[in-house]
Parts: sequence; C-alpha cells; structure tokens
Amino acid sequence: MKLRILLLLGAVIAYGCSTTKPEKEKSTPDKPNILLIYLDDLGYGDMGAYGASKNLKTPNMDFLAQNGVQFTNGYATSATCTPSRYGLLTGTYPWKNTNAKILPGTAPLIIGTEQLTIPKMLKSQGYATGIVGKWHLGLGNGNVDWNATISPGPNEVGFDESYIMAATQDRVPTVYIENNRVVGLDPNDPIEVDYKENFEGEPTAKTNPEMLDMKWHHGHNNSIVNGIPRIGFMKGGASAKWDDYKMADHFLDKAKQYIQSHKSKPFFLYYALQQPHVPRTPHPRFKGKSGMGPRGDAIIEADWCIGEIINTLKKEGLLENTLVILSSDNGPVLNDGYYDDAEEKLGDHQPAGVLRGGKYSLFEAGARVPFLTYWKGKIKPLKSDAIVCQMDLLASIASLVGSEQRTEDSQDLLNAFLGQTTVGREELVLEATSRTAFRKNDWMLIPPYKGPASLKKVKIEIGNDNEMQLYNLKDDPSQTNNLAKVHPDKVKQMLEAFKAIRGEDYNKSTKVYKLR
Repeated sequence: MKLRILLLLGAVIAYGCSTTKPEKEKSTPDKPNILLIYLDDLGYGDMGAYGASKNLKTPNMDFLAQNGVQFTNGYATSATCTPSRYGLLTGTYPWKNTNAKILPGTAPLIIGTEQLTIPKMLKSQGYATGIVGKWHLGLGNGNVDWNATISPGPNEVGFDESYIMAATQDRVPTVYIENNRVVGLDPNDPIEVDYKENFEGEPTAKTNPEMLDMKWHHGHNNSIVNGIPRIGFMKGGASAKWDDYKMADHFLDKAKQYIQSHKSKPFFLYYALQQPHVPRTPHPRFKGKSGMGPRGDAIIEADWCIGEIINTLKKEGLLENTLVILSSDNGPVLNDGYYDDAEEKLGDHQPAGVLRGGKYSLFEAGARVPFLTYWKGKIKPLKSDAIVCQMDLLASIASLVGSEQRTEDSQDLLNAFLGQTTVGREELVLEATSRTAFRKNDWMLIPPYKGPASLKKVKIEIGNDNEMQLYNLKDDPSQTNNLAKVHPDKVKQMLEAFKAIRGEDYNKSTKVYKLR
C-alpha cells in the first residue's frame, strides 16, 4: 500500500513538473516580447504627433506616441538606409565599417557572422528572433546564386526566421527570400542579377518605355518589373517576382503569423516596412486617401499596417507584455527617382517638420526621425527631449532582459526608453553620405566639407560648406543661424570632442558614395 502511495505521489509530482515547464517559457515582465517597427524614409514631420498636415492622418502611430514615450531628439545613426540599419542591429557606428553604404542588391553581407547583434544577444536569453520586411545589409559573399541557398544572411547573424527583400523595393532582385531561399522560384526559370550589364534581349526603361506604368526621373532606368523600372538588371524568376501593390499586405501577414506562432515564449520581431520608400505602391484601397499622391497614401497604408500589428498583439493577449519600438531609418525625400506627384501634391505638409535638410543630409532632418516606445501598463505617456539613438537599443534591451553583452558604441539608456528619465546621451556622431557631424548636448557641429551644398536631383541641402557650422538646436532647431564665428571657443571644444570619437582623419572617408 505504501509503495502504491509513493508511486502515485511520484507520478503527480512528475506530472506537475511537466505541465509547469512550458509556463516558464512564456513572456514575463523580465522577459517581455520586443517588437521593433522600422519605417523607410519616414520624416520627422510625417506623423500627426510630430506635426503632420491634417490631411495626413496617422492615428495608429499617434496612439503609440500619445500613450508611450515620444522622443523629440531621437536619431538614426545615419541619413541613409544601409548605414542606419547596420547601426540599429549591431549597436556600432556605421562609419567604422567602410562597407556600410547604400548597397546594391548583389552586395555581400556587411555584418560579420561573429559580430554581436540585437537578435543574437536576445537568442542567448532564450528569445525567438525573427525579421519580416526590408533587409538591405547584403547577402552571401558577393557572388550569390539566387537559385540555391543564399548564405550568410539574417539567419547567420541572429535571426531564427527571416522573410525579407534583399535590398530595396526599387532594386533587383524583386523577389521574397525566406530563410535563405527565394520564395516560389521555378527551377526551370533561374534568376540572374547584374548591376553593371543587362542580359541580352531583356527590356529596360530606356529601350522599352512603352512598357512602363511608372515613369522614372533619375537612376531607375534598368530592368522593368510589374511596369516599374528598377535599379539593376534581372532575368528570370517570373513565378517568384513580388506584386508591388500587395507588398504591404504580404509582409503584414507574415508579421502577424510570426506573432501568432511565437506567442508562447518571449520573441523579438524586427518588422521592417518598405513605406514610404520609392517606388510608392500603396494597395489600391489606399489610393487617394491622403490627397498627396502615392507618398502620402503609402504613409497612411503603413499606419494602417501598424494598427493591424498592434491589434494582433491585443487579440493574442500580448499587449501588456510587449515593448513596442517605432522609428525610421532616415529622414524624408520627395522625388527620389520617380515621377509620382510627391512634390506637386505636397500642399502645406512639411515632411521634415521644422528641421532643415532631409534624407542624405547632415542637417537635422537627415537622421533625426520619429522615435517612439510603447508598453501598455509599463510606460506612462511622456514627451521626452532626451537625446537617444537607435544604436543604443542593443545595450538598453540587453539591460532590460538581463544580458551583460554590450558593444563599445551602444549606451544603456533603458530608463530613458521606458520614460523613467529624460536624460539621454550627451554626445553623438551622425553620418550622411560618408560625411560626419557631431552633436553634444544642445549643440551641433558640422565641419567644412567640399562638394555641392545640395543634391539637385532630390532638391535637398546636404550640409556641405567651406566654413565651419555651429548651431544651437534648442534655440534654433531649423538651423538658420550659424554661430561658429560668434562662439569660436565652443567650436574648438566641440571639434576636440568630435575628433576624440571620430579621429583626426574624419574628413577622409574611404567610402564611395553614389546617389543612385
């Protein structure tokens, strides 16, 4: 009888252990889910909460701003996409990597497989890690066979699962890649990609303009896919080519599926939207919603996607235990290679808000972008002037989840991101098209650089000047008053601090930069 009781007790204990074990895998306040929403070319003034035109309605992004921390001094590391994404994921200044420039679709992976990244750090803490959307950090070793396993890529730098586009929507290859393989590829119709020479007999925007549904303005005059001219040449892969007008829905569905399939344990999802980067191809149901043409409609579409993702978290019971971070890779640009009425239908909307410059620029609108954190029940509404950078997310998230892994450049600003303090960074080096500038507290220093003062094709001032530039951003956020000659001592002080981080050869970049 005693033996039976002991056996029964042992079975009960064993059963209890087996049923409670999965519970330990579920997200807890110490290990919240982390959703990183990253937009493409969304400007500082492109959200209602940051002063967008009344015609450009962004209720879902505004909800996050009004119920979380809205940063007024939030920065990407750079004013262009690839460097910003590199800094975001690696917690390292992109100017330290000479390959961190705007990449073609055939570029090799620029993140070292041995390098620390946000997903790699989180994997070590028991997180599931996934990316859905734009990658643009290179793939393979520079000689990719698009018809076989494409490696290394996101899966080799920390992501368990990946569903991406290789580069940008306006660059070939125009296919989705899931866990290192092109989706829907017919082996009898192999893909070939080249960024120097076209394939014999393949139409281009120059040779066959009658095939275009979208007219190119500059740079986008190579292969034609879905009536849209692209950067680079591509042949084959017909069954795998994406539908541009369904892209937002497609990535959204994949992001939803990821959340639903990983809700039982802590997850990190990097949801990298393609909007409002060119070509702007919002789904037809969003056509005309902004009155600003495809760019405005694409922003409204992106906002809707964000609302759908937040609703998914809510339906799955995850909203109270998910830290949501939203930002953009760089500032705004209107005409970025296509005629799409972005300039003509702008109206009174100011994509950069009060800031000067835009994408590609060392002026504030280049890298100062919308930056929000939201965590229901954990973060109280706050508008914060703390200086924060996307590069700081690695150290800050590591602190949140109890990891001791760090990089040299990423600062632990967790308290600022959670709205528990308005103290952020003291200094920050910012980059635009291979040049760098320096922010320290309220001051911005832009050293002299040779070259044009603006890029005529995109109509953006990029910050080049023969003279030293010094601005007090607190008093003059629009950078209209150069105080370099008024405060020579401040210039000297700033320059010394800048060189201490950037080095004496800050104006001798080894990067090669081309607009397109």
